Amino acid sequence: MKAMIINQFGDSNVFTLADIAKPDIKAGHVLVQVAATSVNAVDTMIRQMGPELPLSPAAPAVLGMDFAGTVEAVGEGVSHFAVGDEVYGCAGGLTHLPGSLAEYILADAKLIALKPKNLSMREAAALPLVAITAYEGLDRAQIKPGQNVLVHGGSGGVGHIALQLARYFGANVFSTGGGDKQMALIEALGASSINYKTETVADYVQKHTQGAGFDVIFDSVGGTNLLNSFEAAALNGQIATTVSLLELDLSGAHFKGLSLHVVFMLIPMLHDHKREAHGNILAKLADIIEAGHLRPVLDELTFSLEEVGKAHDRFASGQGLGKVVIDV
Repeated sequence: MKAMIINQFGDSNVFTLADIAKPDIKAGHVLVQVAATSVNAVDTMIRQMGPELPLSPAAPAVLGMDFAGTVEAVGEGVSHFAVGDEVYGCAGGLTHLPGSLAEYILADAKLIALKPKNLSMREAAALPLVAITAYEGLDRAQIKPGQNVLVHGGSGGVGHIALQLARYFGANVFSTGGGDKQMALIEALGASSINYKTETVADYVQKHTQGAGFDVIFDSVGGTNLLNSFEAAALNGQIATTVSLLELDLSGAHFKGLSLHVVFMLIPMLHDHKREAHGNILAKLADIIEAGHLRPVLDELTFSLEEVGKAHDRFASGQGLGKVVIDV
């Protein structure tokens, strides 16, 4: 089968078109003909850092985590998928699991679900990693109807899904952005926009919560922005973050009695730990999407499999709006 492989780690030009063996079906798995995949931050980190990142595969490797496609073969013990089913998931591209930058991927059946019927393959391929991350974070933060919820980075890959899910769960949703395009997208998706470049944390906490703070904060920016989350949170508030690779003074969280949830959605793949949770979340998301409560935003540019390097460059440029998708 055709695949884009990397023989060494580094810049976006390391991808090479190759003809490699099509995976053999095995128990508990399905063989999926890939229609589309999408680029996530972790894909670019693996390509750049290689062995410096503990979750990277050894070269030569096939990267790519997200995908949507059609089931071609079903392994022993799999009863909930059939040949011809359209599915989506996040099931490879790290450690020992070959990824989706190929015509076929062998996927653990626990990690995938039936594709939402009202989405194209390209739209479905944009969702799995970011949507599972958003769902898990809000679930762990115990989101409830009527709460004031702040999403940091609401125009980003994870953020634009988190704010839509927060609305679906019945919250009053607010989101930070840093430019006219980002603010317009946040408003279009149903949240009240906050320009973090022109409004201080104290200002928007007073404006939107009368100084009480937000009940739940989903921080997809992370890093030192967590300090802003601590400041913006209500007493005994809940904070979910996807980016916490840093040393940080937790005093602000201590004096407010905050709960901090660190979301790392790759754990089931990396450790073969509760993988069925991802399939279950994807199935729930499909129901939410088919009911009209959630939609992915796709970047305006399109890329073929052979143009994966350009797709990585587009993602890294920050010039796009929405997920960067690659047609396979």
